[in-house]
Amino acid sequence: MEKYELLPQQLLFEGTITPDQFFEPKRMSGEQIRLTHDDEYYRKLIDGQLSAKEIRRIGFPMRQELIERGHYIAMGTLEAARFALEEGIALNIAGGTHHAYAGHGEGFCIFNDFAIAANVLLAEREVKQILIVDLDVHQGNGTARIFYDRAEVFTFSMHGERNYPLRKEKSDLDIGLADHTSDNMYLKILGQVYPTLVEEVKPDIIFYLAGADILDSDHLGRIRVSKQGARYRDELVLSLCERMQIPVVVAMGGGYSPRLRDVIEAHANTFRVAMHLYN
Repeated sequence: MEKYELLPQQLLFEGTITPDQFFEPKRMSGEQIRLTHDDEYYRKLIDGQLSAKEIRRIGFPMRQELIERGHYIAMGTLEAARFALEEGIALNIAGGTHHAYAGHGEGFCIFNDFAIAANVLLAEREVKQILIVDLDVHQGNGTARIFYDRAEVFTFSMHGERNYPLRKEKSDLDIGLADHTSDNMYLKILGQVYPTLVEEVKPDIIFYLAGADILDSDHLGRIRVSKQGARYRDELVLSLCERMQIPVVVAMGGGYSPRLRDVIEAHANTFRVAMHLYN
């Protein structure tokens, strides 16, 4: 998507970040990906053997370039998580592919980068407890299912109740929002739930999906949060991480406003908030 090229250009142009603050991830290994995704699914992807039904479920034609890109996005989230463990925070320009299940992709998601990164950190014993805070407008159904019976990963999804996916999975905590939920109600609910959740889970690291599809301009979102409201959301999430010294890794997630500049501005605000809090 064009936003992945324009967002870093905007951040550099306005001076929010400098070139030395970027990193380019390596390609993630198949072994690391298979800690989360089934061997058969991964093999079919690599060999180009997905069925027409499986491809339709993902939502776009399969090209080897997309599968390769998925390896780099997942590694970007993992490397960002490791930077966060050292520095307090790190952000992935892409990521948030939360609809991918262990054994299939869907909703334009091939690999589940949050799940992959979380599983690698746990396997390498770099952390013991993870909290996933998914504030994309769509439920993180793949993530919820992958960690359904894993106490080491607590999944929290606050999403549009009547939005995709039609059939929701069970996260550890789901909050389904009514259509047209606006700034005040959205921030009130999040402000009541999130701090208590962090206190109870006591995570070693937080994975935060900062979706821009909650915007009132988003033609798929059905939620009515303003750009300023989305910025307050980011401040609420990240300021608590900074205050409690909990490492946080952030991915951008979805954003489907007709005007691309609205999406870029919302994503850029996430970076602006992070730079303000952590500098």
